Amino acid sequence: MASLYDPIRLGAVEAPNRILMSPLTRGRATEGHVPTPIMGDYYAQRAGAGLIISEATGISREGLGWAYAPGLWTDEQVEGWKPVVERVHQAGGRIFAQLWHMGRLVHPDFLGGAAPLSSSATTAPGSVRTYLSNGEKKPYGEARAATLDDIKRVLDDYEHATRGALAAGFDGVQLHAANGYLIDEFLRDNSNFRDDDYGGSPENRGRLLREAMDRIVEVAGADRAAVRFSPNGDTQGVIDSNPEAVFLPIADYLESKKIAFVELREPGPDGTFGSTTQPAISPAFRQRWTGPLILNQDYDKASAEAAVAEGRADGIAFGRPFISNPDLVERLRTGAPLAKDDMATWYSRGPEGYTDYPALAREDA
Repeated sequence: MASLYDPIRLGAVEAPNRILMSPLTRGRATEGHVPTPIMGDYYAQRAGAGLIISEATGISREGLGWAYAPGLWTDEQVEGWKPVVERVHQAGGRIFAQLWHMGRLVHPDFLGGAAPLSSSATTAPGSVRTYLSNGEKKPYGEARAATLDDIKRVLDDYEHATRGALAAGFDGVQLHAANGYLIDEFLRDNSNFRDDDYGGSPENRGRLLREAMDRIVEVAGADRAAVRFSPNGDTQGVIDSNPEAVFLPIADYLESKKIAFVELREPGPDGTFGSTTQPAISPAFRQRWTGPLILNQDYDKASAEAAVAEGRADGIAFGRPFISNPDLVERLRTGAPLAKDDMATWYSRGPEGYTDYPALAREDA
């Protein structure tokens, strides 16, 4: 029987435990989306995770609509990531870069007023802060449907960002195909109304995902490639009427590629960040995908330990608990209490609420 604290091989990575640090957007890069030295402090503090998955990182200017989030499309950004990744490795950690195209969730303010890109001409619900919004949130604009030339360019951007991640020293990359962003917008039948090879049937709606993963695997190798999905429920206005019809064929495809791991974010009816009555598809997915399966969403120590011990998951990705508990693995292992995070400082610019959460006091300190 496996334990949450047992080592596990995730492709090319030998992880010392099965607790992953989930991607957490924190907004500490520059306005030009270049990583900053404080990010090295932050990630190094959390190097006890079996594997860190970086905050979502833009693959292009077109694909990044979050103020002060990092990118991986310029040489300056790659150079900025190098010391951050090196700090993690010096602390004994391992880190994948999560590759992000936000699709219709890029506000036109980030694009000089141009419409964002999506599978179809739709508008995301909600609002967002931009560099031009004076601290207030602005509603999203209507997206334009991607042309075939746009899709080719986006695939080139995924490949380019993968090369940048490897040049920066990352141990691998995770394709962000969840949470209502570009690839998720193509996957779902409430946001994809295309009638070409990228729309209509579940197979066609999964084409962009498969082509992006093919590009990543070609550059990084299957053992340094991973993917994240949010297959059940509504996330930022994106949902599918029949998730199993979409994601189980994807499981078959990923099984053929033998990538490092698959992560599924699966909210339940009482989720902290989104809830749904759509059942989790991880049990059926696990029948098709035999590689490491990582689950995420509202796990605590007891539920995470049970999921791994019972074989429902090979590891658990924790998000919010890592914000305020840099030594989360040790706290879970020993049953120590968890510190609470301050939501007001999630996206602030300095060390407060970022690198100033203390680790457990040690008797030998």
